[in-house]
Amino acid sequence: MKRILIIDDAATVRMYHRTILEDAGYNVSEAINGVEALEKALQQPYDLYIVDINMPKLDGYGFLRQLRTEDMEQAPAIMVSTEQAEHDQIAAFRAGANCYIAKPVRPEQLLTHVRLLLGEATP
Repeated sequence: MKRILIIDDAATVRMYHRTILEDAGYNVSEAINGVEALEKALQQPYDLYIVDINMPKLDGYGFLRQLRTEDMEQAPAIMVSTEQAEHDQIAAFRAGANCYIAKPVRPEQLLTHVRLLLGEATP
């Protein structure tokens, strides 16, 4: 079963994404900021990361930049944010994101990107 880490400081957003992903058969964990996410990822890497930008302690950009420097198998990351300006998307890709989705995320939109990045056939 593929393991996905949701990194977002908003509990409601984490629960929303968790429900969508668990209903689709994924094993989901959560982190409330980039520091906690990095600690979890270094203990046991995930197959995919879903990352918010604006978080306390270590934001999504900082988390991805740090994760991408680690000597470990790298998994794809989807940046999910309310920030919709082009410079936010460029910054996300420069930090190491593979995909950028603006909130609010529609369930089918999230699952399509997740399945593509995990190399799974889309239904």
